[in-house]
Amino acid sequence: MNVTPVSSPAAEFSAAQAVAAGTDFAELKVSADGLFWLEFRPADGACRIWHWLYCQARCLTPDGFSVRSRVYEYGGGSFCLGGDGLVFVNEQDQQVYTQPLDDLEPRALTQNANCRYGDVQWHDGQVLAVEERHADQVEHRLVALRDGGCEVLAEGADFYAAPTVSGDGQRLAWIEWDRPAQPWTVTRLMCRMRDASGHWLPAQCVAAAEESLQQPRFDGEGRLYCLSDRNGFWQPWGEVDGQWQAMPAEQADHAAAPWQLGTCTWLPLGPHSYLASWFENGFGQLGVRGADGRTERFASAYTRFRNLAIDSDHLYAIAASPISPPAVIAIDRSNHEVRVLAGGAEVLPADDVSLPQAFHYASDGDQAHGFFYPAARSQGAAPLVVFIHGGPTSACYPVLDPRIQYWTQRGFAVADLNYRGSTGYGRAYRQALHLRWGESDVADACAAVRHLAAQGLVDPRKAFIRGGSAGGYTTLCALAFHDVFRAGASLYGVSDPIALGRATHKFEGDYLDWLIGDPALDAERYRQRTPLLHAGQIRVPVIFFQGELDAVVVPEQTRSMLAALQANGIEAQGHFYAGERHGFRKAQNLAHALEEEWKFYCRVLEG
Repeated sequence: MNVTPVSSPAAEFSAAQAVAAGTDFAELKVSADGLFWLEFRPADGACRIWHWLYCQARCLTPDGFSVRSRVYEYGGGSFCLGGDGLVFVNEQDQQVYTQPLDDLEPRALTQNANCRYGDVQWHDGQVLAVEERHADQVEHRLVALRDGGCEVLAEGADFYAAPTVSGDGQRLAWIEWDRPAQPWTVTRLMCRMRDASGHWLPAQCVAAAEESLQQPRFDGEGRLYCLSDRNGFWQPWGEVDGQWQAMPAEQADHAAAPWQLGTCTWLPLGPHSYLASWFENGFGQLGVRGADGRTERFASAYTRFRNLAIDSDHLYAIAASPISPPAVIAIDRSNHEVRVLAGGAEVLPADDVSLPQAFHYASDGDQAHGFFYPAARSQGAAPLVVFIHGGPTSACYPVLDPRIQYWTQRGFAVADLNYRGSTGYGRAYRQALHLRWGESDVADACAAVRHLAAQGLVDPRKAFIRGGSAGGYTTLCALAFHDVFRAGASLYGVSDPIALGRATHKFEGDYLDWLIGDPALDAERYRQRTPLLHAGQIRVPVIFFQGELDAVVVPEQTRSMLAALQANGIEAQGHFYAGERHGFRKAQNLAHALEEEWKFYCRVLEG
């Protein structure tokens, strides 16, 4: 049956509605003063701290401030609780501010114009932070900030993350790594102890095998723990019975790749017990692993959990499900009752939501993963939009994504792919993209179309591909080197890896060497996988979306690719947004991009 996408949905779910439903939350904190979280609203692109106490929520961030770190460009760890109030990083100047809970007048703690701060933690009157100094070169170190002073806690490594202090203040732990490693390839867990006079002793390395470590934690007795993928998955390890060893855990990743600072997907509760979220077949799970080896599971209606917190009565998380957007939830530990504190509002009637169906398929002799979303009201092989996530060391999740519902409501099916190299399926799967970027991911995208078409779910003659950042690179490679897709969309996508390597920031300075190879020694491999050099092989329409302030994929890359296609007589459109960086944040721009992409595909199908 020939299915045509809906050009005017009967009950239109507009691009503006899809964007407005994109409110998100991060960095959940709990204390005796209540529950706190960071809330992002697309309407104004600002991030604000909210406070929940006595069944009421109020915004604590005054106008003129937005709470967001830009350390490593991706930020994270933007606020913490400390003293009699808050400590936060202001987005505009990247400085650290303090703010009492009963006062909406923040006060600057730092005034270092050439520095950024992130992963802030409060301890004993000081703010621990990752400091990023921009001088002749970009340098990172761990510091302790207080009025009128800055103490260096660790320096010399290329990167730092996750400073944490034991409850008694006697031990300081953190993660560090050196180039060319990435935080998801090889890192070190470090620790310093205080001497009898209170001074920090030299740092000791606790764990540093060929492993990625993240999220160090101390329990109430001062024992140190961390997530390690030494056994193939990010799982809890720690000082158990006097030795550093793996804790009993599900054979699954208990975290995603640490692109951002300040994540929390697990919390130790004792030497043999912890709260954690993990992935099963791509679906998120939440539970408490007890000392008896049993796992008590919670909130089974949700399929992704982030930013966990806990007190004596409740578990807290930022959670999402296939039918509801992100929400701040509280879970009663005694009866498992779930209460939504913020977010989670209905985007579409539940009966109208296209639900994710996990699928696994053969690709290049391996297996790849994804989620399939059927087109609304479809009774046959529908047009298909293949979503390629960014990263590429990242993942997509089976939760309600208003952008996906925008497409399914218009008669398109969607395949949201976790191609080889994605996280959530163990270290080996994540490492499968090593030196294979532009090949394995592209092969997986093409194989997904064939797999779904073979089942009669989609029309392979009406397949489109789209992606942002690294996903844009996969998109352009697929269009240049394969005859599978009818058209594509690149959102701030990489078209020239060599140019990206010259212009990119320190955090990703060696990422391309891992993904493709050494630019000098493997020049031919780069040439073969550079879409800009093969623009003449693209014979289908392409639409581009780009932020003018993007420091990761600079606008000149997109302009060059657009010009090359237009010079070849290929239908190509470009939309450039002033004030946007890498990943759009302004509601009007997000809505405009979504609607223009849909209109573009409709014109292609009508042509």
